[in-house]
Amino acid sequence: MKVVVVGAGFGGLAAAAGLHQRGWEVTVVERAAELRAVGAGLAVAPNGLRALDTLGAGDAVRKLAAFKGDAAMRRPDGRVIAGTAGDAMVRRFGDAVIPATRAAVMDVLLGLLPPDALRLGVAATGVEVGDASSRPRLVTDSDPLDADLIVAADGVNSVLRKALFPEHGGPVYSGFTAWRMLVPAPPGDYLPGETWGGGQVFGITPLADGRVYAYAADHAVAGTTYPDQKVELLRRFGSWHHPIPEIISAAEPGGILHNDVYEMAVPLPAYHRGAVAVLGDAAHAMTPHLGQGANQAMEDAVTLAALVAPAKDSAEIAIALARYSALRVPRGADMVRRSHRLGALTQTTSRPKAALRNAGMRLAGRVVPDLALRAMDPVVAWQPPQ
Repeated sequence: MKVVVVGAGFGGLAAAAGLHQRGWEVTVVERAAELRAVGAGLAVAPNGLRALDTLGAGDAVRKLAAFKGDAAMRRPDGRVIAGTAGDAMVRRFGDAVIPATRAAVMDVLLGLLPPDALRLGVAATGVEVGDASSRPRLVTDSDPLDADLIVAADGVNSVLRKALFPEHGGPVYSGFTAWRMLVPAPPGDYLPGETWGGGQVFGITPLADGRVYAYAADHAVAGTTYPDQKVELLRRFGSWHHPIPEIISAAEPGGILHNDVYEMAVPLPAYHRGAVAVLGDAAHAMTPHLGQGANQAMEDAVTLAALVAPAKDSAEIAIALARYSALRVPRGADMVRRSHRLGALTQTTSRPKAALRNAGMRLAGRVVPDLALRAMDPVVAWQPPQ
């Protein structure tokens, strides 16, 4: 059986690896001429690690851990709102969150594929879904590719999703714009975590290579560009507590990534049409507030591989894809909603609401120390399909 995967991101590579390990012939097409570590860093949560475990790659990512996961949520003046303990997460979920560079995790996934599986510089332009008498076909800017299954993992602006679901409006602007960067670790003591201000968020995560992955989010008009990203970040966050100004100042201007954040506010009706499956941001783009974008893509990928791999013909593929949609559409829609609600909470511009939020979190942390972890159960307690 043959699969063509469109997009060499986390979901696409994980799906290709899962099917390759089960005996499928895999081809991954990627429009970029070379693979770059777009996005700087990510946090691999326990559910993402379980997904990687099904590929035999979980331990390789666990080795990238730089700290035990103790972190804090703060106000811009540095006062702690609430803290989280990494060992408590391990006790509850079996793993801590592993911060890593996107490049490091991509290297792990690429190592699971045969060297000739990847075709760079090939852009998908359309798709034919196939039927009982014909295989699906991927239309590209070079030669068309036939397969038994096509996987659309081509991101938030997915060409294939638009072709499969032309009636769907696609992702919409969330109201947030975001910056990401990798910088050398700042001097002095500091506690990783997030700082919440008046509609703004700044996050700091140490990495195993001695750098820090930092990210920021704020409200903005969609499509707004800034001549100098560092100047803009210092304008918004330069008066916040140590080491936020130092981190921004240490960033290379060309190394600051800026993107508006889009989300799939209206779920897709299914994650497949014909013999074409959709996964990751192409299926359920979400805000970054849960830190689940890459983790959900990997969940999609290993679920798809587990269900489809035993199929021997188009009829069995159709049954497997229907099961895939039945499992993943509700899960993806729920994660989009949860991330949106968390974004509304963390980035509220209302001072009374922010004060009430902070007081509630401080009280909950004293009375029910693991309340925040309990709230994460529906997100990270996921188990791969058997």
